Amino acid sequence: MKTTYAIVDIETTGTDPKSDRIIQFGCVLVENNKIVSRFATDINPMQPISKQIQNLTHISNKRVKKAPLFEDVATTIYNLLENTIFVAHNIHFDYHFLNHELERCGMPPLTIPGIDTVELAQIFLPTEVSFRLGDLAENLGLEHDAPHQADSDAEVTATLLVYIEAIMKKLPLVTMEKIAQLSVVTSMQTSEYIQSVVQEMRENPRPLAPELEIVDGMALRKKEVKLFLEQHFEKTYPTTKKEKMALYHDKLMYRKEQSKLMNIIYRHFTTGEQKDLLVEASTGMGKTIGYLLPAHFLATPEKPVIISTVSILLQQQLMKHDIPLLNSILEQPIQATVVKSKNHYIDLQRFKATLNMPVQQKQYALYQMGILVWLTQTVTGDFDELNLVRLNHLLFKEISHRGVENLAKSQSLYEEDFLRHLYAQMAQSNVLIINHALLAQETQRQQQLIPASPYLIIDEAHHLPDIMEQVSNLFVDTAAFQRKLGQFQEEGQLFDLIQLMVGQDYETSRLFQLYREELTAIAETQEDIFYEWSQATGNAENIVTKEQRESVSLQCEKNIQRLLLYYEELLILQKQLGTLMNQMSHSWLNRQRILFGDLLSFFDEMQRQYQVMDRWFSNWEENYVHFLVFYGNQRTVKLQLVDFDAAILPNTRWYERYERILYIGGTLRVSGDRSYFAKKLGIPDAMLKVVPTTYDYAKQAQLFTLDQGIAIHEYDASAYAKYLATTLTTLLEDVNQPVLVLFTSHDILQKVYGRMHMDFLQNGREILAQGMGGSREKLLKRFMQSNNSILFGADSFWEGVDLPGDSLQLLIVTRLPFENPERPMVKARQMYLEKKGINPFMQETIPKAALKLRQGLGRLIRSTEDKGTMIILDRRIVTTKYGKKIARALPKELPLQEASIEEIQKATVQFLENNKDLNENSTDSTKVFV
Repeated sequence: MKTTYAIVDIETTGTDPKSDRIIQFGCVLVENNKIVSRFATDINPMQPISKQIQNLTHISNKRVKKAPLFEDVATTIYNLLENTIFVAHNIHFDYHFLNHELERCGMPPLTIPGIDTVELAQIFLPTEVSFRLGDLAENLGLEHDAPHQADSDAEVTATLLVYIEAIMKKLPLVTMEKIAQLSVVTSMQTSEYIQSVVQEMRENPRPLAPELEIVDGMALRKKEVKLFLEQHFEKTYPTTKKEKMALYHDKLMYRKEQSKLMNIIYRHFTTGEQKDLLVEASTGMGKTIGYLLPAHFLATPEKPVIISTVSILLQQQLMKHDIPLLNSILEQPIQATVVKSKNHYIDLQRFKATLNMPVQQKQYALYQMGILVWLTQTVTGDFDELNLVRLNHLLFKEISHRGVENLAKSQSLYEEDFLRHLYAQMAQSNVLIINHALLAQETQRQQQLIPASPYLIIDEAHHLPDIMEQVSNLFVDTAAFQRKLGQFQEEGQLFDLIQLMVGQDYETSRLFQLYREELTAIAETQEDIFYEWSQATGNAENIVTKEQRESVSLQCEKNIQRLLLYYEELLILQKQLGTLMNQMSHSWLNRQRILFGDLLSFFDEMQRQYQVMDRWFSNWEENYVHFLVFYGNQRTVKLQLVDFDAAILPNTRWYERYERILYIGGTLRVSGDRSYFAKKLGIPDAMLKVVPTTYDYAKQAQLFTLDQGIAIHEYDASAYAKYLATTLTTLLEDVNQPVLVLFTSHDILQKVYGRMHMDFLQNGREILAQGMGGSREKLLKRFMQSNNSILFGADSFWEGVDLPGDSLQLLIVTRLPFENPERPMVKARQMYLEKKGINPFMQETIPKAALKLRQGLGRLIRSTEDKGTMIILDRRIVTTKYGKKIARALPKELPLQEASIEEIQKATVQFLENNKDLNENSTDSTKVFV
């Protein structure tokens, strides 16, 4: 008997089956992986369809008015689904809603089996960036003509099911058998479906794919370390245009500015007199190829070029686009490896242990199954390839790598270990790609990870100072520590299980009992210290001064010294326990090894806690800020130690390892202070070179501010949000292009969104808002897929956002991007700068705001083809001296113009439609500030 799959999708007036109704039903019948029948109908819900649902589904009230009621088609739908297997993308919604409607109409509920394609996708497509049906269809190239229309959604879900089944059958049988065992946690009959595919694979066995191997019952993709074979020919760097053109072979386009950048970099690395060189080069000129090409002529595995980037996205661009492009013209290819810290990689031995004694928790098992599939694909073992995982989930804490020093050669998966493979690859690579955080962490790392070299390139260098400071930001949360300690101390939890494991060894058991008592003493002493401190200060948030530290009571001082002594004793116990437990670990079961790994992770955490506490109580140099936040009980705190000199490179451990360092980025200078960035890094004598921009701002962009506005400082948050909402609504009502609105406050962003989004949605235009609609990446993707969306962003949206071409044509800046002067850390930094004789407003606040405004403009114009309008709603940019100074940081070719909202609208629409010069389109009343 043939199995018939009924792939179903419904559209509804809302998500509550008790009050909402179905407005469309779509079903596709599939047999033997082929569509054999289709059925779809609109349904009259006998209630109005909201504007939001109409915009989402494109199903109007008028359209359903003449459609049948659900009562009229209920029997047809029930008979259609009888004797089938129900399939849906998020089956819980469709199956439950449909049953509710059937029962409402007097029909019996469905009892047929069901399969969820969301869970199948999570398992068998583990590297996808989204499991939404539309996103999967786009990424996999599945035809999807009308998203959120039931017939189209059902059709693409059917295609997705067939696609996933094909993937399942190509997997090794050993992988599928393990997935089948773990799949009991999946929804409805999804597990039975997986088991049926496994049974078919057993009956029709296929040979193992040549790129795979089976090790200790687990299928893995084979890895090899590609040896670096030095080509024995003279590599002469092409200095002239003629030489570069000959090298490019029509695969690369010659760019004058890019060529200049290449020559600057090559000279710096070969004949430069200074260690440090700053180069400002605009995005869109090809700066990545600009530094990769000269690097190629110098790099060897013995002297690799280290490239530090700011994000995973840029690392992927280097590996997947820029380096392969260059290698297509080079006789000696670049051999590059991305290097990350150990916790980014899976420990195969620890993962294998979780399979032998699985945790019966659904998300845990879904991740396990997805990883089994991923291990047949990955050669890196880098968790970042699993785009949607939450690395703070229990499973990833259990299976993340703890370092090669914790591996044993006797382990079955030792030879396949990903971290060992990474280090072997690094030794054969002439280019190593890292990120700024990893570079900054070298100062804290006990063992060096990044090798010394004559060459270090820091891309997107303007991010480096902030990241250096963030990495140096040490903190302890005593409330979180006490929660974890309480959990571990509970009956049947970690400490009890460890006690059982070591119970046969008297000495180890005795030491572990002392360890538990020491932890309790630490927690109690913390409470005593900070309760007294809270009574003395009376504030929830405090920046603690050296004078306050020295004025604590004698009893508090004794408690502080007692606390530090407890930590020292604890670390001695940890070392003794680690040694003794390692000696007995050969006899443990796999699950016990995981428990030991959890304990070792806790050991590391306690060592870090001691280091932070010790430094917080004893380190009082001017550059350190001691921050203290009390929780409600006034006995637990979050304490932070921030080093304002963390970005001073000569103070780091890694700076001296590199003979020549290149800092490159799009915004490395401030009007009137070319050495601003160099001084922040503690290298004030470093030379700055500026490569001319490739953009013609006079033709590509226009810059406006309103000719009338408000005095922002006179408005409270609510009134200011109301003003912004009114201004933006007026400004955008006749503009139908994609718009990015940048805020400096999340609170104001949310208030403005609350006032605007429903009105715009009812008119068919969606407002996407940071913090209110998914991750930054998801918001950007939805924004780019729309032709007229409005995106509200703060913080990270000011920079590092790539929206080329028509993806962004209008940028609105609501307020000059000053840091909030009331934030404790901002106040502390200003006090620190004043002590050093630096005017914090003129020499820190204004330059930072100017750089951020330039970065905002960089969201709009990122290539020579981009065009667009930037509007600044904060009139301080023309009414104050500091505002005019900030304005001078923007390109000279882009004059700032004052105009009314109506004039700006007219000029924007005309400019974007005709791409004419702004001066030809603007009115006589517009003023140009030079």
